[in-house]
Amino acid sequence: MPVLLDMRRESAKLGHRRESESSDELERANTNSSKPHHGIRHNIHPWYPFHQPHTPTPTSNLNMDELLARHRKELRDLQSRITNQKKQATKKTRKAVNSECDNLEAETRSRHAWEIHELQNPSSDNPTPTQANDPANDNVYIPPPLLDSEPETEPSKPPLITKPPPPATNEGKKPNRQKARLARRAAEVAAASEAAAQEASSLPNLRERELAVMATLLKTHNLAEHQIAPDGHCLYSAFSHSLRTASVGLETLPKDYKEARARCAAFMRDNRGDFEAFLEEDFEEHVRKVESTAEWGGQTEVLALGRAFGVKVKVLQAEGRGVERMNDEAEKGEVWLGYYRHAFGLGEHYNSLVKKE
Repeated sequence: MPVLLDMRRESAKLGHRRESESSDELERANTNSSKPHHGIRHNIHPWYPFHQPHTPTPTSNLNMDELLARHRKELRDLQSRITNQKKQATKKTRKAVNSECDNLEAETRSRHAWEIHELQNPSSDNPTPTQANDPANDNVYIPPPLLDSEPETEPSKPPLITKPPPPATNEGKKPNRQKARLARRAAEVAAASEAAAQEASSLPNLRERELAVMATLLKTHNLAEHQIAPDGHCLYSAFSHSLRTASVGLETLPKDYKEARARCAAFMRDNRGDFEAFLEEDFEEHVRKVESTAEWGGQTEVLALGRAFGVKVKVLQAEGRGVERMNDEAEKGEVWLGYYRHAFGLGEHYNSLVKKE
C-alpha cells in the first residue's frame, strides 16, 4: 500500500508539471503573435525551417546606397536559402515549400519597399503601437506605404509577384541545314514533276498515233494481224506463227518459240563472223540468252531467223519507211511481222501478220 500511494503522488506531480509547461508555451505564442506587422502577411506554417518574420529596420542612420546594398545582400541570402529548401523538399512537401518560398520573397520585397519609402520620407506617419499590437490585426494584410511615383490604389489585395515569361525555345538555335536541304530538294522534285506533267499533257498520244498508222498500213498491204503475248518470246512466237501460215516450201516448220530460238542460236554460232560485230556483249553469252532465256530479240535475231529458214522477212512499222525488208535474196517465200514501239506497256513488241486471201 505505501508503494502504491507513492506512485500515485509521483504521477500527479508529473501531470501538474506538464500542464504548467503547456501554459508557458501558449503564453509565449500569444506574445509573439501580437508583434506589429508592416505590409506583411504572416500566414506561414510554424514548422517552415527558415521562416523569420521581419520587422522593417530603422533606416535613419543609413543612406540610400547603404540601404540598397543591404537589400541586395538580403535578397542573395534569401535566394540561397530558398534554393536549399527546394532541393531538400520531397514530393509530398514540394507544393507547400514552393508556396512558402513565394510568400517569403514577397514579404521581403514589401519590407524593402517600405524601408526605401521611410528613408526618402522620414516624416511619414508610422503605425502606432496601439494599432500594431492590436490582436485583431493578426493575419490581416497591411499594404506598405506607396512611393512618390506610385499612384494611390485601394489596399484591398496584396501585390502580385509576376514572373517573366520563359524565353522562346527557338531563340538561339541554329537552323537545321539538313532539313533545309531536304526541303529544297523536295521542292525541286515537285517542280520538275509538275513541269514534266505539263509537257506530257501537251505531247501527242504516241500509242494512239502508232495504232492508227499501223491500221492504215495493214489495210494498204492487205494484211491480217495475229496477236502475240508480250512475254519476251514475242519475236520467235510471231515468226513461228507467220511461217506456219505462209505458203513456204519448207519440209520442217518450228512448232513454237522454243524451236525457233534453237534454230536461231545454232545459225548464229555457225556464222559467228556475220553477227559478232553487231553485238554489244560477249558473243557466246548472247547466243546462250537467245537459246535458253526469255531475252527479247531484235533486228539481229530477225535477220538470223530469215537466213536460218531461207525466207524473206518484211517488218511492218509505224515509223520510218513503213516496211523494213531483210534477207531479200531468199527464194522460199516471205514472212510478215508487225513491230510496235509504243503500243505495249512492256516496250517493243512483235505480232504475226498474215496475207489475206
